[in-house]
Amino acid sequence: MKLINKITFIIVFLFANVNAFGEVSSFVDSKDITQRIAHGIAFNANGTKMFISGSSQNKVYEFDLTVGFDVSTATRNSNECTHSDQDEDVIGLKLSSDGTKMFLIGSDSGAEGIEEYKLDTAYDVSSCAFVTTHFEGEMNIRDIAFNNSGTKLFIYDGTGNDFIKKYSLTSPFNISNATFEQQSTGTSSKTFSQLEGNPQGLAFSSDGSKMYITGHGKDKVQEFNLSTPFDLSNIKKEGGYDVSGEADQVSGIAFSSDGLKMFVLDFKTNNKTVSEYNLSCGFGVINCIDPTANKDDVASIETQSESAKKLIQHTTYPVINRMQWLRRNNSRGNLTNQNIKFQFNNEILNSLSKTLLPVYLSNYNSSNTDNENSSWSLWSEGTISVGRIGDTSVSSSKDINTSAITLGADKRGKDNIMRGIALRFGSDDVDVGDLGSALNMSTFSLTFYETKPKGEERFTDHLLGLSFINSDLINNSGSTSTNGERSGEQIYGSFSLRDTLSKNNLNFTPKIKIDYGVTHFAEYTETGAAGLNLKFKDQYIGNFITSVGANIDKKFDLKNKTFLPYFDFNYSADMSPSTKQKFSYSSSGDKYTLDNINNATHSVHTGIGFDLITDSGFNLMTKYTRDQTTEDSYNDNFVIAGDYRASYKSSYAISVHETSTEISYKSKHNNLNVDVSSNMDFFAEDPEYGIYLKVYTLK
Repeated sequence: MKLINKITFIIVFLFANVNAFGEVSSFVDSKDITQRIAHGIAFNANGTKMFISGSSQNKVYEFDLTVGFDVSTATRNSNECTHSDQDEDVIGLKLSSDGTKMFLIGSDSGAEGIEEYKLDTAYDVSSCAFVTTHFEGEMNIRDIAFNNSGTKLFIYDGTGNDFIKKYSLTSPFNISNATFEQQSTGTSSKTFSQLEGNPQGLAFSSDGSKMYITGHGKDKVQEFNLSTPFDLSNIKKEGGYDVSGEADQVSGIAFSSDGLKMFVLDFKTNNKTVSEYNLSCGFGVINCIDPTANKDDVASIETQSESAKKLIQHTTYPVINRMQWLRRNNSRGNLTNQNIKFQFNNEILNSLSKTLLPVYLSNYNSSNTDNENSSWSLWSEGTISVGRIGDTSVSSSKDINTSAITLGADKRGKDNIMRGIALRFGSDDVDVGDLGSALNMSTFSLTFYETKPKGEERFTDHLLGLSFINSDLINNSGSTSTNGERSGEQIYGSFSLRDTLSKNNLNFTPKIKIDYGVTHFAEYTETGAAGLNLKFKDQYIGNFITSVGANIDKKFDLKNKTFLPYFDFNYSADMSPSTKQKFSYSSSGDKYTLDNINNATHSVHTGIGFDLITDSGFNLMTKYTRDQTTEDSYNDNFVIAGDYRASYKSSYAISVHETSTEISYKSKHNNLNVDVSSNMDFFAEDPEYGIYLKVYTLK
């Protein structure tokens, strides 16, 4: 008998609390307000002002909140807007995002419509002035809502089965020429009128992925998921949150900017209250917003992985270009003759420069005394890359801009092996979607490379490098945004084999190449909107790409110079393992995983350019390339590289200190000395830079 009683108790407990499992809302308190029959509620952006509209008193009241979005601190001030000349009963209230327009929903019989007022002072209802009435008498309007930019208008029409109608606006919050787009009567199983017997309030989450309606028929806040933000074509009901314990007749609804607060009005004549609720995650009345179902969130996560993989390509391309240039011009002796000094103020890098670099760059044959073979060459390459990855069914589009400068040095040993080192400073700016989400990634890369002959016309090229990554991320939902900063490290390498077939200065070079690498991104937590901040775990990204292709070039010997145009073609198969990102809401701890990021892809790389080599010692290489994956996914690259042969009296110095880089040049001509140095902090949000010139004589 005792066992039966315990089982019965458990069953009753579970059924009595069935809504508690999954719901993330909790009541805080209620605040008495002046409006006798309150219907409409709105706030300014930081929640320090609250506005209430209602029936029978013909006024919109304004409240000051000493703590943003805390109604217990609300005090009514003297500002009010009287609207009795247009409508005595008002059942809805909305403000434009800048607080200079106010929209009231009139309910006088035969005069229902959206009444527009201008506010001469933003968020000051005492400065209200009537403009016009929209949709007058056309439908039974219960409430309205806008998207974040004010270019979409949603009307909750209480006619028949109840409709939610969507209109497009030619300019933000300008209803005068609204164009009908679509409407919905509910979900696939129930109409809005079945879900809420007497429609009252309408609201959306800031990212448009959730919609909410209220009504006093069921006295619940009904939550819906939209498969596409602010799109009514596919609406799925999440559930209803019962607020009957705090409100006898539910009317208006509003949320705080970060979605951690929900406010519901009670329009019963004698109640006059606004109830405040805490949400454990932004806009999660029933369930938290699923970031894996948001196209901008998915695209932002994908962008980090894609940028890590692209970084390997963008870092290796200049070095590979350099090695190809060296072999195209391999018949030229003494490409440059410079004295190069590497100086690192960072102790670790300084140790490398004194030990590893001389060993790596030195000629293995110690008996070599040929000055031609021991000469140095200094080169540089500037890169601008513009690209786009189109949107998919789960991810928004991405617009990619990359700029970088690579500085390198190499020399040829007596065994005809070219060895060198390159430093790359890069910046990637990626715009995600249409709401302002973005990735700004700064990188510093150190690459060691070697091109080795395997016969007269066959060469192997291989390189190994290390990159340091710092990313600033913005995840914008329209009305609010979160920010993050993430660090990372990357090890990468590349191996290629080329075999050149020559005839009459025309060279055909088939080649195969393998790129590989591993990237680690550290964990980080977003800031900026407490209810929407996400916490990301560490992520590891593997990279393995194979390529086959060919290069065609032809040399033309001109007066005092050589002109060498060429064409590249490569087909690449990305066989990198897919990666995944684990993350959670920092407020509620709800966990998510985005799997199968960056599955294997195939791409075509084409390039065209030329080398110009002069007897004066100045050499120029230009190149345009396109990497095409699909019709909507590509990268355009523009490359300009310079190489200059200085005299033995000239020297260059490269100095790296923390995130600051300094390049200096010194030259001596008889008794005249010239020193030029420049410095720039490539990783700073607002980079500091300077140029120093000194000219002097020594006797």
